[in-house]
Amino acid sequence: MVETTHPLPDVESRGRVERFAPVERALHWVNATLFAVVMATAAILYVGPLSVAFGRRELVRTIHVYFGLALPLPWLIGFLGRWRGPLVDDARRINRWSADDRRWFFSRGRARGVRLGKFNPGQKLNAAFTAGAIVVMLATGSVMRWFGPFPVDWRTGATFVHDWTAIFLFVAITGHVGLALADPEALGGMLRGWVSVEWARRHRPEWHDEVVGADLPADSGRG
Repeated sequence: MVETTHPLPDVESRGRVERFAPVERALHWVNATLFAVVMATAAILYVGPLSVAFGRRELVRTIHVYFGLALPLPWLIGFLGRWRGPLVDDARRINRWSADDRRWFFSRGRARGVRLGKFNPGQKLNAAFTAGAIVVMLATGSVMRWFGPFPVDWRTGATFVHDWTAIFLFVAITGHVGLALADPEALGGMLRGWVSVEWARRHRPEWHDEVVGADLPADSGRG
């Protein structure tokens, strides 16, 4: 079990449980905005009809580069500040796979009776991939933008890795958004910070027991 460093919510009186602290929501939405701009400008740069329709290619390239360079900043600010407690807690959760996580993953979510924690295995993989992709995109993009000191084979390799990582990121982010829209309460957890106790019990029973308690009555907090 992960030891939390922030107070547990008064679920018994409210019928809801905090899922994401303000710092987590801020990091998520700032990161999402940066990725949206980077992906939009990449589409304009690489898709011919969009590039022709929009024009001002050099401006688009500049926006793409500097928003890409900014991608690590929210993470650094989040994890280095005194408000980092909830982020550290969730990083530990993401880095830990239980036997039920493995069962869920290898059954493609069909295994019965699994007790998932705060994040399901798909979310854990997505978070790890996104964090790694930011590093890869930053490194390869820097080689592409400031190519002078690098040999031709480095530039060619950087372009290849950058483009394919971007494609995989687009697929991952599109899937993430689609799954979020399919579960409005889970999406609400990232918007307002909390989910109902019932949602936690049904979808994340291990996490529910961690923050609420296994013995809380099913209708506790409801009026």
